[in-house]
Amino acid sequence: MMSKRKIVLIAVMFFLVLTTLRIAWISFHSIPDHPRAEQGTIDLSQWNFSDRQEITLDGEWEFYPSLLLKPEKFKSSSDLNLPRSWIEVPGNWNSVMGTNSKYGFGTYRLRVLIHDEEQLYGIRIPNILTASRLYINGNLKQEMGFPTETVEDNKARNVPYSSSFHTDTREIEIVVHVSNYQLSNTGGIIQSIKFGTTTAVANEKLFSQSMQIIVCIVLLLHGLYACIIYVLGSREKVVFYFAGAICCMFISTLVDDDKILLAWVPLDLEWSFKLYVVSYVGASLFFMFCAINLLNNSKKDRRLRWITLLCAIFTMVFIVLPEGYFILGKVLLFFIVMIVTWLIPACILKAITKGEKAEAIVLLLSVVAISTNIFTGGLIRELYWLDMPYYPFDMIIAFLGLASFWFIRFFQTTTRAENLTIKLQKADKLKDDFLANTSHELRNPLHGMINMAQTVLEDGKDTLDEKNKSHLELITTVGRRMSLMLNDLLDITRLKEQDVQLNKQSLNLQGVVSGVFDILRFMTEGKPIELVMDMPEPFPNVMADENRLVQILFNLVHNAIKYTNEGLIVVHSGIRNDMVYIDIKDSGIGISEEEQQKIFHPYEQGDSSMTAIGGGLGLGLSICKRLVELHGGTLEVKSSLDLGSVFNFTLPIDNNTMQRPIIESERSAISTDHVISPEVIMDFNRAWTAPDFNSDVRRPKILAVDDDPVNLKILRNMLSADHYDMTVVTSGKEALICLDREEWDLIITDVMMPRMSGYELSRAIREKFTISELPILLLTARSQSEDVYHGFQSGANDYVTKPVRALELKTRVRGLIDLRQSVTEQLRMEAAWLQAQIQPHFLFNTLNTIASLSDTDTTRMVILLEKFGHYLRTSFADKNLKRVVPLDHELELLESYVYIEQERFGDRLQVVWNVQKGINIEIPPLSIQPLLENAVRHGILTRARGGTITIGISENDDYVEVSISDDGVGMDVEKVESLLISHPQQMRGIGLLNTDRRLKQTYGIGLQISSALDQGTTVSFTIPKSK
Repeated sequence: MMSKRKIVLIAVMFFLVLTTLRIAWISFHSIPDHPRAEQGTIDLSQWNFSDRQEITLDGEWEFYPSLLLKPEKFKSSSDLNLPRSWIEVPGNWNSVMGTNSKYGFGTYRLRVLIHDEEQLYGIRIPNILTASRLYINGNLKQEMGFPTETVEDNKARNVPYSSSFHTDTREIEIVVHVSNYQLSNTGGIIQSIKFGTTTAVANEKLFSQSMQIIVCIVLLLHGLYACIIYVLGSREKVVFYFAGAICCMFISTLVDDDKILLAWVPLDLEWSFKLYVVSYVGASLFFMFCAINLLNNSKKDRRLRWITLLCAIFTMVFIVLPEGYFILGKVLLFFIVMIVTWLIPACILKAITKGEKAEAIVLLLSVVAISTNIFTGGLIRELYWLDMPYYPFDMIIAFLGLASFWFIRFFQTTTRAENLTIKLQKADKLKDDFLANTSHELRNPLHGMINMAQTVLEDGKDTLDEKNKSHLELITTVGRRMSLMLNDLLDITRLKEQDVQLNKQSLNLQGVVSGVFDILRFMTEGKPIELVMDMPEPFPNVMADENRLVQILFNLVHNAIKYTNEGLIVVHSGIRNDMVYIDIKDSGIGISEEEQQKIFHPYEQGDSSMTAIGGGLGLGLSICKRLVELHGGTLEVKSSLDLGSVFNFTLPIDNNTMQRPIIESERSAISTDHVISPEVIMDFNRAWTAPDFNSDVRRPKILAVDDDPVNLKILRNMLSADHYDMTVVTSGKEALICLDREEWDLIITDVMMPRMSGYELSRAIREKFTISELPILLLTARSQSEDVYHGFQSGANDYVTKPVRALELKTRVRGLIDLRQSVTEQLRMEAAWLQAQIQPHFLFNTLNTIASLSDTDTTRMVILLEKFGHYLRTSFADKNLKRVVPLDHELELLESYVYIEQERFGDRLQVVWNVQKGINIEIPPLSIQPLLENAVRHGILTRARGGTITIGISENDDYVEVSISDDGVGMDVEKVESLLISHPQQMRGIGLLNTDRRLKQTYGIGLQISSALDQGTTVSFTIPKSK
């Protein structure tokens, strides 16, 4: 629950953000500094007009009080002695009126000096409150209302208007008639008049109006769905109030700022002001009632009554008031609306702090947005008469927040309905006997199959050969596992009836815990939680049902993660009283003694005030306790509030099978996990090796990883007919060692393995190989959504559920191997194609060099011709399509290429050969030449003086290192990092990228690049001798 101070801080920060956005808007649309009018003239002859922005005609205008003079009067010399004064625009005219009053009429005049008489100009009058008339160069351009010298004939109307014109002279005369007989506290031109090119004036007008129309569209959409919900729904008051608020805000938006509605509907000044006030008061009241009802505040608040009464009285009084008090009414309106909009956050804050509606924070932020719009928009504009395009974002954010509030309510209701549905479905399944009867019918033929296989096996002990015995044993094993799957269908009903039968077997506890950790590790993301497995080595196996043991550990570790914010979750095991005990320790919030007495009862949930356990420790822990008791153990809990919890359960020990110590040896790729020995694994591999193929044909190589010898036998038996070259290992560590020694086409791994699970192994492989470079097929005993999801997240290409079906396994293995081989073939073809695409300028330049040598040195010409021919033959050779070629083949291509380039560029290109003699190794074709060409083109020849390239090939104990170094221009860190990253439609650097990908696919390690600006570049790679 958030504190009141934190909520207020969020609201204040949100207010400051919105205010900052508005200030940025004002700054962005501010008018640049420009000349001001002085004594009735503004000199814009040096001003460069832009089509993107207007300027204001602020400054001293000529003013003729109590006279409405037509432009012709100013052309007559006899009229030059008219009573003239200077008045500041924008500003009130009461200081220059003879009666010192804002009532009256007068003529404004301004001369504008320009430099381009061929330009089309525009003028815009944003706000003259009463009546006005505009003349440009003696021509009447626009009239708003009807300004006259008498009260009876005067018609006041306030709508922004604009006009465009063309002038043949470099002087523009602007004359404005203004009359005011309605407003007692203001008169004259009180807001800046805008001037600029026709395009600038039109764009500013269109932009401002477009912003208002966008807001109106948002409001209209909200209003429509509110009306539809009210008409088709339950006719709740809150929906009616929301629709009323939307309608009033829609009207107020159209009658304010650019007054779009008044341009369509010819309302005079009086009724436009009244519509303005009524819409704002209505929006405030409707929104207040909407917010209160949304919070379900049924208590009658006396403040709400007083505010409602105040708004009603103000509205009625304003409607009957004469026009002279409209401005005063507008000021009072501002404070009333502010009181209403700030009362709503107080009510919302009260509801939040009581803990009733946490989602009301969204509603609070919406109210803050509306208040910000009124305060920063209305107050600043009314006090300072800032003229700028309409600012839409406060209102859009406010009503998007309201919509979000409605959606949150909707999703909460939907979620509650879904949860209730799930509970009903579970209760229905407990009462439904169909599943139990169907499972029982399937068990009978399965048991018959197992019994028949066992009978044949026992009767034929002396007559059956070892192969047939092995097949019959596999049948019985697979049949028993199928029986376990059918038992899962009966669990819920049988737990209630206390009639669950377990298929106990010797299980490696470390493998099961490791697999559960991997499945649940995603829940620790974003939390400082560490999962720790604390088990001594060696440790005996336990006698348990694998699926049930996974289910028990999954539920207990899941709960520990869920209710722990930080710290350790430790799974510890030991032996006590001939039983294996397992402790799941966490440093979470703990459980009270009262809750500990009932958390294991069926359907019993914790106290709702304990948010960490309320609704979380119910049926799941009850099932865990029953499953543990069915195994012959006990499940207990020890906990203290704020000190964490310890769930302890016991399982029977397997006295017949003990784990042998795990021997880690760098010389042996086979561990001694379980009882299976290195000799057995080696004999097993030799016994199942398929007949040799032609030596030129490479059989697909499969690495199978499983700590269960039965699973390995199943894999061998199913895949033997396809003549795969299969190797098996019993741990993830051995698999990683094999990956470094040989090249593989497919990895098949079990999920539940000790110390390194199949998920961890997949992640480790994906650090070196992509999903297309080395596919991974997972074997899992569980096919729940969380298991499958975690497998794909770890980097697996596909999965097969145990017990494995032969057709499914073969199909998936064939598809994954075909994928890998097609990617490998594509990379080789791409490398050969890249080498074949010899650039035309290279050919032309080489031929030109040969032609020039024919006149100067025929001996060198002949040698160059031989080298050039050898280069072309090697580039197009069939060997380039093979997986690897001898190192000498690549060196011959390098020598030809170097000779050609040195003949072309002479002393600019120096090459140093540091190639160790006697190296006998095969490397991927065309893997060195692209690196050398890259160094020549982009490292050395980009400088006029050239440079030196060093070709280094050296042999070490375990690998051969190849490097190409130059002392050229070098590269920065960003350029180096981007070289080996593939980009769509990339045209440069693809040869380097192809080489890197082929090296990674073949050896697991790609190119290494080191470079610095003006210090040169070194590109290297290593070739392991074991491959």
